[in-house]
Amino acid sequence: MEKTQKTQFLIFFVLATVFFIVLPATAQAASLYFSPSSGSYAVGSALSVSVYVSSADQTMNAASGIVSFPQDKLEVVSLSKSGSIMSLWVQEPAFSNALGTVNFEGIVLNPGFTGSGGKIINITFRVKAVGTANLNFSSGSLLANDGQGTNILTSLGNASFSLGIAEPAAPEAEIPPTVAGAPVAPQVSSLTHPDPNKWYATDDAKFTWPVPSDVTATRLLVGKIPNAVPTVYYSPAISSKELSDLEDGIWYFHVRLRNGAGWGGISHFRFQIDTKPPEPFEIEFIDGKETDNPQPIALFNTTDSLSGIGYYKIKIGEGDYFNVSADEVVSHNPYKLPLQAPGKRTLLVQAYDKAGNFNIAQEEFVIKPIASPKIIDYPARLESGGILIVKGKTKYPDVQINIFLQHEKDEPKSHSVKSDKDGEFTFVGENRLKDGIYKLWAEVVDERGARSEQSEKVIIAVERPVFIRIGSWAVGFLSVFIPLVALIFLITYLLWHWWHKFAAMRKRVRREIKESKTALHQAFKALEEETEEQIAKLDGRPDLSAREKKICDELKKALKISEKFIGKEIEDIEKKIKK
Repeated sequence: MEKTQKTQFLIFFVLATVFFIVLPATAQAASLYFSPSSGSYAVGSALSVSVYVSSADQTMNAASGIVSFPQDKLEVVSLSKSGSIMSLWVQEPAFSNALGTVNFEGIVLNPGFTGSGGKIINITFRVKAVGTANLNFSSGSLLANDGQGTNILTSLGNASFSLGIAEPAAPEAEIPPTVAGAPVAPQVSSLTHPDPNKWYATDDAKFTWPVPSDVTATRLLVGKIPNAVPTVYYSPAISSKELSDLEDGIWYFHVRLRNGAGWGGISHFRFQIDTKPPEPFEIEFIDGKETDNPQPIALFNTTDSLSGIGYYKIKIGEGDYFNVSADEVVSHNPYKLPLQAPGKRTLLVQAYDKAGNFNIAQEEFVIKPIASPKIIDYPARLESGGILIVKGKTKYPDVQINIFLQHEKDEPKSHSVKSDKDGEFTFVGENRLKDGIYKLWAEVVDERGARSEQSEKVIIAVERPVFIRIGSWAVGFLSVFIPLVALIFLITYLLWHWWHKFAAMRKRVRREIKESKTALHQAFKALEEETEEQIAKLDGRPDLSAREKKICDELKKALKISEKFIGKEIEDIEKKIKK
């Protein structure tokens, strides 16, 4: 009886120890793990892994972690939140192929999650190289839904995958030995797919290789096995081959030549085809489509299941396109746009895969201006050479105020001042202003780079003092009046001089006319006397005919008429001169 009691006590003690020691540790157990955690995958194929949480006995409401992977053997092509227990993401799942990391941080809203298979995210990799790829968590946390955020994570899982062998997979053909004297493996090249490590968007391929003169036959093969032995026979030998309508994926083109000694070495040429664009995507603005944030944050990440995303081409409004690497978009996702001025514009994003295929998304957004400043004190008139002092006010303390000052049709000059803690600012001109009409206005730029619209423009007239203006007017008047008076005097003198000379000349002309008239009368009188004397001599001749007498009479008459006419003309000239 006593022995039985001791045995029962011992069993009770052991069970109590297990209950109080082992059970609390089990109750607090929570882990992050991968599924699947192993497998074999061929180079170029897709490897899909999900991250799960297990918290069987305690409710959790937050999980975060960083997954590390070998970037030389794997690259992420997509992340999926489909079927996730997370209902709110503190940080959107993101990856960096350059760093070999995947980040996630999410929350499960009340009542939280309890169980052993809570899916967080799914990661799709593309196998890049042969080898072993190990996945592990470089950090992680699981927070209990206990109001205190207790970290209940007790273990982090890992995964290991064998790369290079596909399951199921066709066995590679055994490479036959090369016969001595047989042709060496030919150097294969392609104009359509020249680089074996690059992806191309064309499904038609052309290959060429040199054929020595002693070669009599060729064997070719195209397929998915890297080191296959070609079997399609061509005789006589051919030196090129065109293939069309190939499916997307990684292919291998194999060539072997034969001469009299036998079949030679085999060339294996890898080429990659991707004709499909990246997955369709949309642009989302974290702060909404209307914001006063001058660098809006946009989410536009997408995936490409085959070649992967190469880069993004972005155009904002009327600006030029600029390129952003896929890693930069992922590592900074959501992506912060460059600094933008207020206004409405369109964000256009082109996602290019590594073969050059692309998909497009665009969305409009509006940058709202912040409140404009006010000019509250300024001189409407300012003396020339004076110092300009302008005061203003804005609703923002300790921000930059840009002051613009424009002289008539000149280009505006910009000056910057800071507002004080009350939002007031004062602008003191550095240079003395010259005469003219000035326009002045201001804008606000806050610490984010957000800008306001321009304030109302004020007009400032800069002119010289009154006494200087009167003196300048007098100098200007005299500078015109004195030369004008001198000119009048000069003209008067010249008129008087010309009139005096004209009067003297007219006097001389009258005297000359009078003398000419006297001389004319004397000449005609002498001529008349001489004519009469000669006519008298003729008249005395007894043999003068009647015709000769008539001529003498007409000559006398002509002399009298000529004297009378010339005398009249001289009198007319004399009358005109007297006027």
